Amino acid sequence: MTNRHYLDLLGTPEISRRSLLVGAGGAALSVALTSKLARAADDKPIAGGHLAVGLAGGSSSDSLDPTFAAAQVAGTMIKQLGDHLIYAAPNGRDLEPMLAESWEHSDDLKKWNFKIRSGVTFHNGKSMTAKDVLFSLNRHRGPDTKSAAAAGLADIADIKVEGDHEITITLNEPNIDFPFNLTDYHIVVQPDGDPGNSGIGTGAYMLDTVDLGNRYITKKFKDYWRPDVGFVDSIETIVINDATARISSLLNGQVHLINRIEPKVVDLMKGRTSVKIVPTKGRGHYSFAMRCDAAPFDNADLRMALKLAIDRDALVEKIMRGYGAPANDTPINDTYPLASAFPQRKYDPEEAARLYKKSGHSGSIQLHTSEVAFAGAVDAAALYKEQAAKAGIAIDVVREPGDGYWSEVWNKKTFCATYWDGRSTQEQALALAYKSDAPWNDTAWKRPEFDKLLAEARSISDAAARTEKYKQANAMLRDDGGAIIPMFAQYLDGVSNKLKGFAPDVNNELMNGRYHERVWLAS
Repeated sequence: MTNRHYLDLLGTPEISRRSLLVGAGGAALSVALTSKLARAADDKPIAGGHLAVGLAGGSSSDSLDPTFAAAQVAGTMIKQLGDHLIYAAPNGRDLEPMLAESWEHSDDLKKWNFKIRSGVTFHNGKSMTAKDVLFSLNRHRGPDTKSAAAAGLADIADIKVEGDHEITITLNEPNIDFPFNLTDYHIVVQPDGDPGNSGIGTGAYMLDTVDLGNRYITKKFKDYWRPDVGFVDSIETIVINDATARISSLLNGQVHLINRIEPKVVDLMKGRTSVKIVPTKGRGHYSFAMRCDAAPFDNADLRMALKLAIDRDALVEKIMRGYGAPANDTPINDTYPLASAFPQRKYDPEEAARLYKKSGHSGSIQLHTSEVAFAGAVDAAALYKEQAAKAGIAIDVVREPGDGYWSEVWNKKTFCATYWDGRSTQEQALALAYKSDAPWNDTAWKRPEFDKLLAEARSISDAAARTEKYKQANAMLRDDGGAIIPMFAQYLDGVSNKLKGFAPDVNNELMNGRYHERVWLAS
C-alpha cells in the first residue's frame, strides 16, 4: 500500500471496493522495501550471535498472554514470539501485509475480506489456518475480554471462516480505518485452543527460557516463513527498570540495546564511541491522568485549573532537554493524517488559581509517579508541583515502586503519571484511551457525544468532513477531558556500536518493537 493509496482512502469521495486491496506481490514488495530501509545504514547483514537487550517496562505481574500486555517488555516479547495480521509501516501511515496477505472491503465499508497467508507454521509444528485467526481475534472480543485491543474490535458483528485461508469480518458500522485496528500490538495469531500464555506463535523467535518480569531468552525459529528477517541466533531480554543501571549495562557491554534513555543524560553519553543514541520523533506522549469518576477530578473547573497550572515549555526544556515538543492535552500531533491545529495551551497560574478557587477544593492533591511511568517522570512530577504551587494548588508527589506500577497504580489511582505510545490513526489513539467503553480509559472520562463523533468520522470518506469531526472530538477532549498531556516525546534508544541495522520507526521505540527482525551483530 503506497502513501497515495492511504491518502486516497482517507479523502477520496469515490472509494472503490478494492481501494484497500493489497496483493500477495505487494506483500512481498512491502516486506522487501522495509528490509532495505532498515539496512540502509549498515548493509550486508550477518547471521548468528546472541543479542542482549536491557529494557524498562517490565514487572513481576507481566504475562505472555497478549490480551494482558500493558508495558514495553511484554509488548516486545509478544512481537518476538508472534506475528500480526497487518503491521503499521515504519513511516506511520502505510500498512504492511503480514499473516493477512491481502484484503478488500465492500462499498459500504462494513464487510472486510482477508486472505490469510498459507505455508506458515506455529512453534509447535502446527500449520496456521483461518481457524487460528478466528480464535485469536475472538480472544480480544466480547464482554469478558480484558484485552486493551477490545475497543478496536468492539464493532465487529461477525467473523466467518471462508476455507483454510480466508476470513470475512462484518462490522456493525462502517469503518474506513478498520485494517489499522488490526495493527494493535496485542493482536497476534495464536493456535486455536491455546491457553493464551504459552508463548507459542508464528514469530521469528520461539521461547526458550522465561522468568516473568526479569529475564527472557528466545531462539531463532528455523521454520519461520520470512527468510530475510531475524539474523541473530538468540535474544536475551533483561528487565532493567532503573535508568542508571540500564545505561551502565549498555556502556559496560552487558547489553547491545536499551530503551528509555532519560534526556538529561544524553549529553553525557555523546562522547562515548562505543554507543550511540538514536532519537525518533513520533507520537508517544506523556500524561498525568485524572480519573473523572472520582473526587476531586469530577469537577471540570479543577481539571482545567490543573491543565493551566503546568508549564509545558519548561517541562520540554528541563525534562526532555529539547527531545520533545509541547502538547495540548490531546494525543494527536501533526504526524497524524487529518490533524487540526489548536492554539497552544500556555502556563497561566493566575487563571488556574481562579478556577481552582471556583472548584471549591482545598487541601493537597496526590499525584502518583514512578521512574517506569516515563523517562524523567519523577522529576517531571516534582517540577509540576513547583509550577502548580504558584497557582495556590498543593500537589503531593507520591513516588511508587516500578514493580507493579502498571498493575497496581496506573488506571487505579485517581491521579497518576503515564505514557502512551502513538497509534496508526486518530481513531485508534482517541478510541483506545478516551472512548466511553474503552478498557484502558484511564481517565474514566465518558462522553457519548465524543463517541458519536468518532463513529461518524470513521464512517465517511470525505477528508474535509473527517477532519472536522476529529477536530471537534479533540477540542472536546482538550477542554473537558481528564488527561493533562504536556508533551510529546522523542523515543531515545541506546545502541551499541556492535549492533547494526537499527533504524527509527515513527510508531514506537525500539523500531516499533521489531528490532529482532532487522538488526544483526557485527563480526
